[in-house]
Amino acid sequence: MSTPSSSGHTGQPSGSSGNPKPGDDAPPGTAGTGQDVCPDCQGSGQINGRACETCQGTGMVNKGVGGA
Repeated sequence: MSTPSSSGHTGQPSGSSGNPKPGDDAPPGTAGTGQDVCPDCQGSGQINGRACETCQGTGMVNKGVGGA
């Protein structure tokens, strides 16, 4: 049985529940998108000791890839 790490990360992609976070360009799993470091917290998941609102504390956002 797998358990979350002590950091609270479960290894799931951001918004893996299918709900996009404020910083996501599209819901997770959308073709042409991928995970990227949150531009607001630079991947830490925190700003001034509080969970980053853009990535909801995950440090990652779902962004569009490519320019087609």
